[in-house]
Amino acid sequence: MKIIKYLLIILFTSNINVYADINIEFENWKKSFKKIALKNNISEKTFDKVMSKTKFLPNVIKYDRFQPEFYEDTKTYISKRTSEKKVSKGLTFYKQNSNLVKSVEKKFNIEQELLLALMGIETNFGTYVGKMDILSSLATLSFDQRRSKFFTNELLILLKLIEKQQINYETLFGSWAGAFGFFQFMPSTMKNYAIDYDNNGSINLKNNKDAYASAGNYLNQIGWKAGQPCFLRVNLSKDIPREYLNVSAKKLHNKQKLKSYVKFIKNINEIDNKYQNLQVAIITPDKDIIPDADTLNPAFIVFDNYEIILQWNRSLRFALAVCTLKDKFKNELQ
Repeated sequence: MKIIKYLLIILFTSNINVYADINIEFENWKKSFKKIALKNNISEKTFDKVMSKTKFLPNVIKYDRFQPEFYEDTKTYISKRTSEKKVSKGLTFYKQNSNLVKSVEKKFNIEQELLLALMGIETNFGTYVGKMDILSSLATLSFDQRRSKFFTNELLILLKLIEKQQINYETLFGSWAGAFGFFQFMPSTMKNYAIDYDNNGSINLKNNKDAYASAGNYLNQIGWKAGQPCFLRVNLSKDIPREYLNVSAKKLHNKQKLKSYVKFIKNINEIDNKYQNLQVAIITPDKDIIPDADTLNPAFIVFDNYEIILQWNRSLRFALAVCTLKDKFKNELQ
């Protein structure tokens, strides 16, 4: 027992020392980052006011390494996010905000069921927007080496928005990855697409009107095509060349007209002929993530609209879940 206690003490002390070392490195990183911020037209006053209380958040690194997109199989991932409870909550939101939902659909030509699906999956219709200090989250991920360039840029954009008084830094609590508001906008998305829909002089992404319209504007600007399909489940023949299969969301390859893939799709009779000339790719989202996953199952053909959702969140499963929930809402609202 004494040996075990001794080992536990060593382990505990070691962890404290490692944590202390990281905090020292993080504070040194902030000094270096301050120079970068000042060169990017962030005033010293704003930087000191906003960044002085930022901390290294170990949990952010843990969340970054173990995202559900990286370990849940497709069926589990989708079923969790498109449940009947989720649909019911969305329909309640719709009834309470139908005028807003319809006006945004009309103005931006984005189907109401798509916006409902995105809001439902991102924040459960505004009921869970995250409690993390976004500035500390972004600083932690910028300090970390895995995706430092991306998060450094996001942090600089957010500081510029604060500098211009477009965002109140004291309200910036959201996701571990730095996303904010009812639709979880990253700073670059806020900068490019957020709008003041209620015309009160400020943009509040935790307000239904501004958040909903900003999401509609974003989807409209990046090319969502209303009335076009998103994905279809397919059964593939075993002789399909493996290079046709996409297992990563980074960039879909081998896009061709659907009719070019007909001979490899066993359930082609279930697919409407009107889609034959549309560009598609084939994804098999479980193959490179789930141990011993079937190479060809599950498989989906995905259309241009699916890739629009990938711009929102570059995850094969996320896009499938959004489109699945969208279809469920469409069935309820018809």
